[in-house]
Amino acid sequence: MAAAFPLPAHALDWRFEPSVGASATYTDNAKQSEDNPEDALILSVMPGFTLNSHGSRRVRATLQYGLRGVARFGEEQSTDLNHNLNAAGNAELIEDFLFIDGNARISQELISLFGSPAEAEINDSNRATVGTYSISPYIQKRLGTFAHAQARYTNSGAIFENDVASKSSVNAFTAGLTSGTQFNDLSWGLNYSIRKAENRDAADSTFERASASAGYALTRQFRVFGTVGQDRNEYLSATEIDGSSYSVGFGWAPTRRTSVEASMGERYFGNTFSFSGSHRTRMSRWTVRYSEDVSDITQQFLEESGRIFWVCDGGLFETPDLSPPVGQTNCSDPITAGQLALFFSSYGISTADLIAAGLLNIATANGIYIIKSLTAGVSWDIGRLGFGLSARDTKRLYQALGDAADHVQSVTGSVSYRMSPRTTASSSLSLTRTSADALLSGGGTVGREDDLVSLSLGLNHRFADKLNGALTFRHTQRDSNLANADYEENRLTASVNMRF
Repeated sequence: MAAAFPLPAHALDWRFEPSVGASATYTDNAKQSEDNPEDALILSVMPGFTLNSHGSRRVRATLQYGLRGVARFGEEQSTDLNHNLNAAGNAELIEDFLFIDGNARISQELISLFGSPAEAEINDSNRATVGTYSISPYIQKRLGTFAHAQARYTNSGAIFENDVASKSSVNAFTAGLTSGTQFNDLSWGLNYSIRKAENRDAADSTFERASASAGYALTRQFRVFGTVGQDRNEYLSATEIDGSSYSVGFGWAPTRRTSVEASMGERYFGNTFSFSGSHRTRMSRWTVRYSEDVSDITQQFLEESGRIFWVCDGGLFETPDLSPPVGQTNCSDPITAGQLALFFSSYGISTADLIAAGLLNIATANGIYIIKSLTAGVSWDIGRLGFGLSARDTKRLYQALGDAADHVQSVTGSVSYRMSPRTTASSSLSLTRTSADALLSGGGTVGREDDLVSLSLGLNHRFADKLNGALTFRHTQRDSNLANADYEENRLTASVNMRF
């Protein structure tokens, strides 16, 4: 749409890059089962392409598509075709006034936290194809030096294979007025939002919120801020769904490499806290973030599909749009969250990096929930050695079930060694605990708790500028308090990827 809209002449170029990837995997437990482990050989091939815009300030877009064909050979033979799409773009249709954003994603997502955690090509029994889309025209205008105004309409939705969650169509409107440049140390804002979701197999929901905020810079490095608001909602819940809110907090940025922001307050669902911090040195990167909010599975998938990342000098950076990160050099083309999760190893990103960025499997779910999420990570680069350590803690409290919760906690460490300019050895060890109350786990009157240990050893080699290969061994073991849910698996994968 953006490319077809008449715009003033700009040096807009499109970079088209076809690719093909292939892999062969041997596993001694294709179904991740304790009772009936089965050997299997799994072959896959994935032709695809990426398309990126270049040269224009007013049109930015990235798109990646791949079609993965899978053939499984063992006691139970099967074949599959899986589509993968990750696209995001924005355009300035009328200079400094009318804009449009959009994104789309097709991926194979976890159905249950307690089924097989394997990727869809290994075992698709606990995977379903999920499609999300969002298109959002908006206007923004500077009102002299007094204020900046914006109004945005968003149409979005999600489709779930085999009805593993309720198909949803969402219409949302937001409007805001924020302080302009004439306010130096003082900042202020007025915001309004309404989001209506129509769900095919579940109750519809409406979220409406109005808020006012103010902040003051006490020094160049330290500022304080606060927000007051009102929520008016309609959705199925066993607890309160309306009420007033407030929060107070501070931000501290002593240097360009260090920043911290924290707040605390109260909303209709209880006390709330948020925290984010980052610190970079010449050899290390530290990040931490904690947030609490009300959400549903469609909103959670949509928020992830709209995230944009860049790999710059081996570091991973997130930006609010398709603009490159400020102050960074040697950056890749923009990468959507879906691209990064699918091809993270080809970008030189480890599992620990994914956890620190909050990019992990999201199990599908129905209903409204309060989500409390913590991610933290640190990485070091010492010559040829790279180290990573990350942690994740995510809890979802389901409002229609009296705050019954599922909970995922994990810690991952990774080590990589650059053996030569073309060859890198890598390893990771991950410990994950997954738990859920009885209402969600299907365990009768007893909740479920699983402990998963995963060890990965790999060797990556660049045969040519556009030809990469990898050999990876993975051992996985699950211990559960539910009978017959334990298993062990050993897996060896050889893969190759060619770009043209």
